[in-house]
Amino acid sequence: MAASELQTLAQKLNALNLEGELPRYPNCFPEVNPVDIYRAYLTSILAPITGVDAAIVYPALQWTNTLDKGDMVLPIPALRIKGKKPQDLGEEWVQKFPESPLVQKPTITGTFIQFFFKPEKLAQLVIPDILTRQGSFGQNKFLGLQDLTDPSKGQKKMIVEFSSPNIAKPFHAGHLRSTIIGGFLANLYDAAGWNVTRINYLGDWGKQYGILALGYKKYGNKDELEADPINHLFNVYVKISKEKEEEETEIKTLKEAGEDTTQLRARSIDEKAREYFKAMTDNEPEAIQLWSHFRELSIKRYKETYARLNIRFDEYSGESQVKQEQMDIASKKIADMGISKESDGAVIIDFSEQKGIAKKEASQLGVAVIKKKDGTALYLTRDISEMVQRHEKYRFDHMIYVVASQQDLHLKQLFKIIDLMGYDDLANKVQHINFGMVLGMSTRKGTVKFLDDILRDVADKMHEVMKANDDKYQQVENPEATADILGISSVMVQDLSGKRGNNYTFDINVMTSFEGDTGPYLQYAHARLCSITRKSGLTPEEVNTADLSLLTEPHAVNLIRIISQYPDVFVNTLKTLEPTTVLTYLFRMTHVLSSSYPHLKVVNQERELQLARAALYDAAKVVLANGMKLIGLSPVERM
Repeated sequence: MAASELQTLAQKLNALNLEGELPRYPNCFPEVNPVDIYRAYLTSILAPITGVDAAIVYPALQWTNTLDKGDMVLPIPALRIKGKKPQDLGEEWVQKFPESPLVQKPTITGTFIQFFFKPEKLAQLVIPDILTRQGSFGQNKFLGLQDLTDPSKGQKKMIVEFSSPNIAKPFHAGHLRSTIIGGFLANLYDAAGWNVTRINYLGDWGKQYGILALGYKKYGNKDELEADPINHLFNVYVKISKEKEEEETEIKTLKEAGEDTTQLRARSIDEKAREYFKAMTDNEPEAIQLWSHFRELSIKRYKETYARLNIRFDEYSGESQVKQEQMDIASKKIADMGISKESDGAVIIDFSEQKGIAKKEASQLGVAVIKKKDGTALYLTRDISEMVQRHEKYRFDHMIYVVASQQDLHLKQLFKIIDLMGYDDLANKVQHINFGMVLGMSTRKGTVKFLDDILRDVADKMHEVMKANDDKYQQVENPEATADILGISSVMVQDLSGKRGNNYTFDINVMTSFEGDTGPYLQYAHARLCSITRKSGLTPEEVNTADLSLLTEPHAVNLIRIISQYPDVFVNTLKTLEPTTVLTYLFRMTHVLSSSYPHLKVVNQERELQLARAALYDAAKVVLANGMKLIGLSPVERM
């Protein structure tokens, strides 16, 4: 811990009238989480009372999802004491609990001991900490250190691979989910102090690019390509693919009629595409130059969409970056180790024949094909080579693949093959974060279901809503840009609201509503807090002088209590890796906020009370903005 952090912590403890040093426990970070001060403090009291080791007591103390259950609870069974009923133990311990400057006398509900923090001390600890730390409040950079006792050893390295669209094709719903969830996970680990590398592994190789090249030569237009590369290439691909299908139908019909189709097949789009792709793999300049141009223009266009979603990447990788010789080395190693075998001309891995794999697991893994009869390597071989290559390049501590649930089996097979190949350390460093499908994702006009169409639709819808209140609309500096942010917020919040493994139905009317738990509702809550700050006319320096002991009303107390929970929510989100953990908290907080406005007015109040309430609302604004940014939203100040 840095000297400045020790000094700040000492000041906090002094303000709470706590003498001496705070006991330290694993995963205790009072420098960045004010509630850890309470957790450590309660542990120092409970350990001697219960006779249980402090190392067991500390992690057993949990934050609560609802304020009526307290600010912290101790599940008595978690202390693993035998011979007495948990409730009897709880009653005995509560009787022994001393008077405290920080917490009220604990209470028992069933097998839980509930602790309520004293509001005045909590306010004095939490609000100044939030107003001082601002955007870093809730983050915990200690979690990403290689060694907590020696920060000089540096950060842990994290790779997050996400989005991964196919170049020359617009985003579809699956890529949208991967992009939003992957961006959130990258933000989360970044805020936890990991050295995060964001990788976009593009679908940018294969015979389909031979088909695309043929289509471009026939239907392409240079100006249209430069103006809108992805949609132009997609339209070209659709046209040439239709021709290809017609050819294949004709060949099939003639063959069934007994006709010789050899010459027709030799001149077919499919055969020419195969030849073109071979020219690409042979690195022939003309073929590579056109493909590279398609790739560069597609990435450029994707970057514009990613910027709207607050997404960035450190590396645009792709299937094209995995060289044939690397795949040959991987295939040879798999064969030499007896993992793979030939079967009807193909190369397969039968997991039921592998040593060390339980029968049930082998049945789930089934049989993986790594090379087709024609010698073409499949995705597994490419992904094995890419994973090994990536580990050699980055020496990461952990890597996450954000890929749809439909690829569960593929990723399980990939990880198991890596393990069988002797890369057991690498196999333990990789993780698949999956997600369900988006149902009913279409535009208002019922046209193609692509992301840019969707974002255009929701932005138009939000613009219509904003125009309904002309007074407020006139105050917004750039209403079109604000409508775009609100539209993106609508899409992202609907996507992230449920468990990521669940499917959800895309509903533009629900997501753009200001009623219920939606993106616009969150944005409105932030904009309203910004409005309170503007209307109060108070400077940050004035607010910092507030007498926080004046915040005694129940609504003020509950708001203080809930904003104090955010650092714990952050840590819990690292355990669940579910964006809904953050969103559920933010909506709970905004509900408390909404109910407080009639009772905690700022404007036209006595000055000292005005300062105290302004400080509370400013702190709430910081917490709300930090949570919104964590999931990828851009908080607006007017709407």
